[in-house]
Amino acid sequence: MPLPKGSIVALVTPFNPEPPYEIDVDALKALLKLHLDAGTNGLCILGTTGEASVMTMEERALVINTTVELCKGTIPILVGCGTIDPNDVKDQIQQAQQLNADAVMVVTPYYVKPPQRCLVNHFCTAADQGMPLVVYNVPGRTGVDCKPETLAQCLNSHPNIVAVKEATGDVSRIAQIQQCLTPEAKQTTLLYSGDDGTTLEFISKGGDGAISVTANVAPRQWQMAINAALKGDMETAQQLNEPINSLHSDLFCEANPIPVKWAMERARLIPSGVCRPPLASLDPPFFPKVEAALRQAKLIE
Repeated sequence: MPLPKGSIVALVTPFNPEPPYEIDVDALKALLKLHLDAGTNGLCILGTTGEASVMTMEERALVINTTVELCKGTIPILVGCGTIDPNDVKDQIQQAQQLNADAVMVVTPYYVKPPQRCLVNHFCTAADQGMPLVVYNVPGRTGVDCKPETLAQCLNSHPNIVAVKEATGDVSRIAQIQQCLTPEAKQTTLLYSGDDGTTLEFISKGGDGAISVTANVAPRQWQMAINAALKGDMETAQQLNEPINSLHSDLFCEANPIPVKWAMERARLIPSGVCRPPLASLDPPFFPKVEAALRQAKLIE
């Protein structure tokens, strides 16, 4: 399926609460059904929020297979395939392709701080594997910023690079990217927000939706707000967003996905909000903040 406009959930991976924290397949299936029922426009699995960096290839296959079996042909499935080593990226993309995912997302290589020319080569080499590819730019996590002109160069030069997840929170980048695109690329490129708090403004400036953490907790509400914004009805979008607005910031009171998994357990969406080491469960001093945001959204009593 082609990648959609709208709300794509950056899906968490539920784990069993005791070491070795195995994947809770039943909880994952329940989450997938929740998003199908809620009208979520797309699924992004095995990203940062899905804790893919601490999973084996066998575990990745389990998550992809579970998702494909339940959702293939009904909702687009985007698989995170980003890491430092291009050979590992290639292996992950080939796995996603063989297991019938719809597209892949590749993050800028973290820690090593490649220059812009190396980023172009990294993404184009990944796109050579034949899957539709989303470039994920999140300098706050990776330590490297893929500049708007570099993103546009990728989009202009490789037909398989079809979208960008821009997680800087700087909505001015939409215009900067678009003004560097060829007419052909401008017609086909999707620009997704990776920052829930600025998503509605991002859409008002020409963006196409979000790959969202908030959508884990409030899938229907956020999908409706985003799609109202895409229709140009910003008044309705803001009204729908108001009850969940605090979630956009409070779900990041500690490193993602610690708060969102705790919130999902508190809202009874998953049995356990545990994260795998080196992360851990939410620190108790943050409980009241996240609970208050859940109550404001009417997700708990």
